[in-house]
Amino acid sequence: MTLFTENTTILKKFGKYSIVTGFLLLIVGTTGAVLPELMALEANVFIAFFMMVGGIFWATHTFQYARHSVIDWLKPIVLLIVSGMMLYSPEQSIAALGLFLSFYLMMDAFSSFSIAQAHYPAKGWAWMFINGIMSVLLSIVFLVGWPQSSLWLVGLFVAISLIFDGISLIVIGWSAKEI
Repeated sequence: MTLFTENTTILKKFGKYSIVTGFLLLIVGTTGAVLPELMALEANVFIAFFMMVGGIFWATHTFQYARHSVIDWLKPIVLLIVSGMMLYSPEQSIAALGLFLSFYLMMDAFSSFSIAQAHYPAKGWAWMFINGIMSVLLSIVFLVGWPQSSLWLVGLFVAISLIFDGISLIVIGWSAKEI
């Protein structure tokens, strides 16, 4: 299998759904850029909700299979307490989320560079590379102003990341349609 054939196969996997997903990410990201504080609160509630659901599921599992082991209750209790604290004190949890977000953006950059390399030289690979560069820059900018600027930066960074992810998926999806 040649490199071009391998790249074409990878590109076809993105298909038409990447265009739809790209436009949805672009809409959500643009809305978040206009209202960054709201996007930060939404991200906080979203993460707290999933931690709470995970804690409930884990507690149910522990109750059914290991109810007599005290150490097995540690994980669901921590998940439930942390998710409750996130909902009770959103400003502090957004500051913590911001720190985690800067680490996420750095990891997202490595992922984007990897996807760009996998698509090279196919059309659209540069957008994923640019997405990686933006993620690195956003991570650095966040670390410089943390924690004072967490509330609006978390929302703005999530929004910007979603915008660039959306643009990247749209361009790659259109490229896949041409093959």
